[in-house]
Amino acid sequence: MIIGVGIDVAEIDRFAAALERTPGMAQRLFVERELFLPSGERRGVASLAVRFAAKEAIAKALGAPSGLHWTDAEVYTEDSGRPRLRVKGTVAAAAEERGVRAWHVSLSHDAGVASAVVIAEG
Repeated sequence: MIIGVGIDVAEIDRFAAALERTPGMAQRLFVERELFLPSGERRGVASLAVRFAAKEAIAKALGAPSGLHWTDAEVYTEDSGRPRLRVKGTVAAAAEERGVRAWHVSLSHDAGVASAVVIAEG
């Protein structure tokens, strides 16, 4: 059963400008594994923008409850390249309250726009 669906888009250049003008913003939005590739290299802004869009889509799939912490949702990539979600803390509690047992996520970035769709399944 589908509990909720969320979608979000982020303009990549606008997101990059926000990161540049707001010191510490990246650390408030992302966990360390989201900021850096396994090689230790920092992720590109398009990759961060799409992860931000996914976090917004998670909130929407949950009905946009207040009190969610950005770093309680992590977007990661399986070795196969498939994007996945890992939730904890405030996001996990909101998901449990609503009966969410599984997450599905689709990410894309092209033509200066990052987009994400999230399905919360019970």
